Amino acid sequence: MSTISKSLALLFVFMVIISCSKDTDPEVITPDDNPTATCSDGIQNGDELGVDCGGTCSQCVSDDPSDLGGTITEEFTLDSSITYTLGSSLVVRSGGTLIIPAGTRIQAESGSSNHILVEQGGDIAIEGTEQNPVIMELKPGSSGFWGGLVIAGNAPVTSGESTSITGSTTTFGGNEPADNSGSISYLIIRNAGSTSSSSEIGRASLALYGLGTATTIDHVAIFDTQGDALSIYGGNNTTENIYIENASRNALVWNEGWSGTIANSMAVNTNLLTAVVSANGENNLPNLSNFTAISEQSNTAFQFFDQSGANITGLALIGFEKSFELFDAVTNANVAVNGEDVVVDLPYIAQARVDQTDFGWAGQLTTIDFVTVGGDITSDTTLEASSTYFLTGSLSVKEGATLTIDAGTEIIADVENGNSTNTFILVEQGARIEVSGTAQNPVVMKSSNGRPGDWGGLILAGNATTSAGVNATAEVGEIQYGGTTDNDDSGTINHLVLQNTGAKITENSEYNGLTLYAVGSGTTINNVAVIDGSDDGIELFGGTVSVSNLYLENIQDDSIDWTEGWNGSITNALIVHTIENFSTAVEADGINANPELNNITCISEHGGTAMQFKNDSGAEISNLSLLGYGKSFDVPNSSTIANISLDGNSIDTDLPYIASPTVDSNLFDWVSDKVQVNSMAITGELMSDLELNPEVTYYLDGVLSVEAGNTLTIPAGTQIIADVEGGEETATYIVVQRDAQISINGTSESPVLMTSSNKEAGDWGGLIIAGNGITSIGVDIQAEVGNIVYGGSNNADSSGNVNYLQIEYAGALINPESQYNGLSLYAVGSGTTLANIAILNGNDDGIEFFGGAVAVENLYLKNNADDSIDWTEEWAGGITNAYIEIGTSFSSALEAEGNQSRPTLTNVTAISSMGGNALAFKQNSGATIESLSLDGFNTSLIMVDGAPLANVNINGEDADPNDDYEVSSSLDMSLFSWVAN
Repeated sequence: MSTISKSLALLFVFMVIISCSKDTDPEVITPDDNPTATCSDGIQNGDELGVDCGGTCSQCVSDDPSDLGGTITEEFTLDSSITYTLGSSLVVRSGGTLIIPAGTRIQAESGSSNHILVEQGGDIAIEGTEQNPVIMELKPGSSGFWGGLVIAGNAPVTSGESTSITGSTTTFGGNEPADNSGSISYLIIRNAGSTSSSSEIGRASLALYGLGTATTIDHVAIFDTQGDALSIYGGNNTTENIYIENASRNALVWNEGWSGTIANSMAVNTNLLTAVVSANGENNLPNLSNFTAISEQSNTAFQFFDQSGANITGLALIGFEKSFELFDAVTNANVAVNGEDVVVDLPYIAQARVDQTDFGWAGQLTTIDFVTVGGDITSDTTLEASSTYFLTGSLSVKEGATLTIDAGTEIIADVENGNSTNTFILVEQGARIEVSGTAQNPVVMKSSNGRPGDWGGLILAGNATTSAGVNATAEVGEIQYGGTTDNDDSGTINHLVLQNTGAKITENSEYNGLTLYAVGSGTTINNVAVIDGSDDGIELFGGTVSVSNLYLENIQDDSIDWTEGWNGSITNALIVHTIENFSTAVEADGINANPELNNITCISEHGGTAMQFKNDSGAEISNLSLLGYGKSFDVPNSSTIANISLDGNSIDTDLPYIASPTVDSNLFDWVSDKVQVNSMAITGELMSDLELNPEVTYYLDGVLSVEAGNTLTIPAGTQIIADVEGGEETATYIVVQRDAQISINGTSESPVLMTSSNKEAGDWGGLIIAGNGITSIGVDIQAEVGNIVYGGSNNADSSGNVNYLQIEYAGALINPESQYNGLSLYAVGSGTTLANIAILNGNDDGIEFFGGAVAVENLYLKNNADDSIDWTEEWAGGITNAYIEIGTSFSSALEAEGNQSRPTLTNVTAISSMGGNALAFKQNSGATIESLSLDGFNTSLIMVDGAPLANVNINGEDADPNDDYEVSSSLDMSLFSWVAN
């Protein structure tokens, strides 16, 4: 028999399918070195092609040598000249060896049961080469996925020896760290790993269970996996040169305390996936060395669960939204990246550590381009969005050249080696830049580390005038700038995001995000965002350029800075500080060339100074909104104040200039993941209309005074917290002055809350409203606190509306005889609407009326230490539906003082667990009360100064002190279901 014939004969011995017997278990293949044409052994041997499947053999096999399936118990070698079809499982039993020569192709039918399994004690030798890899793939014409390659070994796993693979009788794990399950070299797996499998077997393209160090796996490429691409369960094997493309679930998964190594590997994804790496179980610190992952879909790179961890070196992540996510008991110390604890907020962007072309042996690969840029540009050059650019060192556009950057392009300053000072982009005098971003696809320039101060940002040098003179030299890079051409044109910038800038030049000098040296008015700059810079966001050194639509977020020094006589303009700038210890929102220095700032909104969560003008600088400012700053204007040289105008008027450095944002944040929706302001301090005099944001928690720092002619609007769900930890209770309250308006628009689902930081009675002064209504003590009366003036001749006056408001912990002490109330109403007129108000845990009165004629509907008062309802100065309004509950020491549920004005109260229920007095009328006061219900009081009614009982009409009759008025309440308590007690 020829060598070829003998090989075929052996191949026939190997091929088994159950086409006649329909047995569910595959037939054991026992190779026969001396085949004979007989069926007596139940196996098709030699050239026995004519076996009768009709009954000659009790079990029969296929006569097609390409059919693959069954079991192997001895050494067997496939034939690389045959394309095999895997229509069932192929199992290599203990003692068996499957040898797959270079160039062999196996095509599987769809289904997770169609897999190759090497059991414990079995061996596989895949002998592909770079020129002739072994290929395992889905059979052409089939849809779906097949079960992949599974290898089980005897190395240690955390679940112990002979652990069963989930959903299978196959076991893995033992006590042989150096276990050898064979070798794999140059293997391609396509379309494997079915998530529909009920067993773990078949869910990954390549699954390694408890493999030891003697098992060698080198050069494997896995494409288009439905489940996981490579799964490793315990063991300590090393795999090298792994390429994974477009895994649908995870590219790499490990569990069971794997402690091996993966070296020189790359994962590329153009589709969404769960994560590139998912680690679970006990942490035995496996090693990932030279690992590169690239994504087009902003996926997550690494997820660590349970107690897992890893040592990672040579990491490069490109295109990911999240680099690391840690769950369960995993801490930063579990994961080391280049020898340091992982920082989950860092992107770990870097140039690829692995060259994708090294995997060219695997066929056509999906390429996501990344290019290194640096040096001098001397001719017109375009950077395209199809590539990711890594900036190494400085990139200088020389005179006469234009650098064009297409929409969607990403430039990453590669500063992991600490060369941040020398990493920047410079457009020199006479050169041009064309940043062609769009709202849908902005141009992004950021750093590989993702930290403030990583690199030097973008610098433009022009020929416009500057007080530094002609051909001045910048503080960095010997950059020349300045001339006499004020309309000089350095190009166009549109929709550009700059991040992580502000690298240090010297001890006292840093780069900015966008630096404009003598840039002329012919230059167009629109829609620029500078984020997380350690120095200034944008700095202008002279010149005449104007900028519109500028977003500046968490800039550590000055967000906008100018000097050397810049006289352009900035229109629509939104500045946001959610960090502490920044310098200012705007700083100006040097001579005053009278630049313009139009529509400027600055927001701080941490106080600070908004605007600082040094030396002789100045500006014309219009439509300014400052929110959250401790100081609005700092002008060290007082004579400079004359150089600064706001809306055509001189500034007042004592005013806070609080106002509703003059710039809509939606203007910057093109900025990915722009910060959300979560808290803000409010204080001072409100000189223009202000609408609060329910997404922001407001901290009341001192007095907030709504001045005449202005409106404070508070939307549903807004929270205002009196920040009185420093002991400023007496000077902390909200006041709506005469001729000002308040509009509180809570709902039953989202009421407005005014509370305190300490949450103790008497923490702050509550809400005060002053109106032009009539009081018995005259006109233009000064209140007992804060120089508040109230009282007029218009009882129909309107101070606005209040609906669904809860006030807590008010009643701060003014002096030994006087306290604030929860809600104080000074001469408030009937044109004011007050409804659905709850006042809780106050240290003085809940609500007090000082004259006026305002009415209140649906009033809830609980545990207020003095009087729940109090009025004086001939209040002429009314209350409908009032619930009073008292569980602390108090004065009375209701107290009235002054002359007879007889306000009307309807549906009043008062309950006390402390006894005490219910109704107290002083002097000649009185009231008309309908549907009164009292419970738990010692005394129902006291006429303190002996006024006639006829002053008080209860349920249509003169009041009777002997009547306890303990009758069923007619009050519908569902009116107060919104109150949070």
